[in-house]
Amino acid sequence: MLRLGRREFAPHERLIMAIVNRTPDSFYDRGATFRDEPALARVEQAVAEGAAIIDIGGVKAGPGEEVTAEEEARRTVGFVAEVRRRFPDVVISVDTWRHEVGEAVCEAGADLLNDAWGGVDPRLAEVAARYGAGLVCTHAGGAEPRTRPHRVTYDDVMADILDVTVGLAERAVALGVPRESVLIDPGHDFGKNTRHSLEATRRLDEMVATGWPVLVSLSNKDFVGETLDRPVKERVLGTLATTAVSAWLGAQVYRVHEVAETRQVLDMVSSIAGDREPAVARRGLA
Repeated sequence: MLRLGRREFAPHERLIMAIVNRTPDSFYDRGATFRDEPALARVEQAVAEGAAIIDIGGVKAGPGEEVTAEEEARRTVGFVAEVRRRFPDVVISVDTWRHEVGEAVCEAGADLLNDAWGGVDPRLAEVAARYGAGLVCTHAGGAEPRTRPHRVTYDDVMADILDVTVGLAERAVALGVPRESVLIDPGHDFGKNTRHSLEATRRLDEMVATGWPVLVSLSNKDFVGETLDRPVKERVLGTLATTAVSAWLGAQVYRVHEVAETRQVLDMVSSIAGDREPAVARRGLA
């Protein structure tokens, strides 16, 4: 059973984590939700379309202008508090690698800390433990935050992913993070080239077999774009194909931009797997 905030989810439930970027330079939406009102409208739409988790980020993943911890907190803390007030039942996640920001957003009502940079700040897990918050433990190949991979190599990329993510998860639990609130993430594109991300997807069942709930962040990423030779705005179909494969292999949480489309894919996979009844079943019966 996965427990995040006041919500509990069964192992067969496939959950959507909707991305809300509080940045002026995000790679996909180019700052569309930087201001409060568009960002709150995005949350409302995402919840209506079936998102169980809202992931709020104050710093884009790629290189760019420096964003201090103070500025990251300014972009996220007040917004977390407002989302908590308006949507008391939604799970609020914050995408941060900094313990100072983690502390501030947990005070404001965040349920989950999404550490996309693989424990580069070891105190973030301590914050999650202190507040009883969940934690996403990600493989980033040892990369520093906001850097791109360059000629990175692995003897066995999945072996490295398992070693790092399971190690981070076990450390988090030892520190006091609730075991049922820890997820692991292979970190597509983070510290990886396209072939590494494809292999991580192909072998995702090995992560699932560890028993830790698996989160995947696939949405419109470079490995999709390079695989299909498509620019950022033309990667939705490739993302959805990767989502379906990941769902079949057992991933539980999907961090996405396109909520409604992803919900349909996950519901279809769930029904094929026998975990969900068809919404309508009249064919051959009327």
